[in-house]
Amino acid sequence: MAVNKKDGMNYAPVGKANKVVEDGQFKVAVAALDHGHIYGMCNGLKEAGANIVYVYDKDPKKIEEFREKFPEAQAVDSLDVILEDPEIKMVAAAAIPNLRSALGNKVMRAGKDYFTDKTGFTSLDQLAETKKIYEETGKRYFVYFSERLHVEGAILAGELIKEGRIGKVLQVTGFGPHSLNKESRPDWFFKKEEYGGILADIGSHQIEQFLYYTGNDDAKVISAKVANYNNPDTPELEDYGDATLVGENGATFFYKVHWFSPKGLSTWGDGRTFITGTKGYIEVRKYTNVGEEATGDHVFVVDENGEEHIRANGKVGFPFFGEMILDSLNGTENAMTQEHIFKAQELCLLCQDQAEIIKANL
Repeated sequence: MAVNKKDGMNYAPVGKANKVVEDGQFKVAVAALDHGHIYGMCNGLKEAGANIVYVYDKDPKKIEEFREKFPEAQAVDSLDVILEDPEIKMVAAAAIPNLRSALGNKVMRAGKDYFTDKTGFTSLDQLAETKKIYEETGKRYFVYFSERLHVEGAILAGELIKEGRIGKVLQVTGFGPHSLNKESRPDWFFKKEEYGGILADIGSHQIEQFLYYTGNDDAKVISAKVANYNNPDTPELEDYGDATLVGENGATFFYKVHWFSPKGLSTWGDGRTFITGTKGYIEVRKYTNVGEEATGDHVFVVDENGEEHIRANGKVGFPFFGEMILDSLNGTENAMTQEHIFKAQELCLLCQDQAEIIKANL
């Protein structure tokens, strides 16, 4: 399956192999190919040493396309084949958003860890149920927050913050624009119950980054709003959303997400993160440097010593996948704690539930 840089739904980053396990030590199955992010998820797992053993989906065409990229995956005609195989350690899936938690619950009850595309939940009730199953089973519910975990510029920004380069982080601003590519979207993309709303869906990336960069375990939603500005033919689609939060340590956050990337942009979305600290600031231009370079992973740092432009591509890799595999095998939480995942998801759902609906008349 070819990667189109202007098609965010099927954007699948490729990194360098950095295997943390021996061949056959970590066997993975794939189920539910409803979103193209599954390709990026599997790239990351394979590069870290996982073996992709099985693939299951109700649509034979999706399986055929997947096996063009991952021919080692054996197609199976039932999810039960995967759940009943004791050698499978993890199931990776990109189901329709409102079905992701139910699938994960089955996987965890079968004694396997689950790795889902974001958003992992479309309701607080789903989140509460999965929390119970996590407590009962001890199995992990990992979420693919790709806008940090699969972007070297975003990873490097986190390292610079840990080094103290910009002092204490006091404010984060996140921009997550996406290309709509309306004609290629599946039906579920336009149904609120199924995709969950823009702040719950692509907003989940943003809130996870805020918690991570500021070191917060919790935050409160100050305000949120959503709108359908330009798609009256699909009234349940929210094509714009923004929200403001304050972390428990006082750091603040504003983020804006929408489906208005112009056709002339070199990529599917000009994703940016601005991080202000007490001694400097960082800007991450994730996917392009507009008007300069049609490449991603640009990190701009201004601190007490001056200004720096770092091209992060190829410098830090994607450590999350290897850390996740080792967490799964060893019962550790080095990649990302379960509480962090659940809190990021809870906050984006609260943003969605509390959002004011803007009735536009532009």
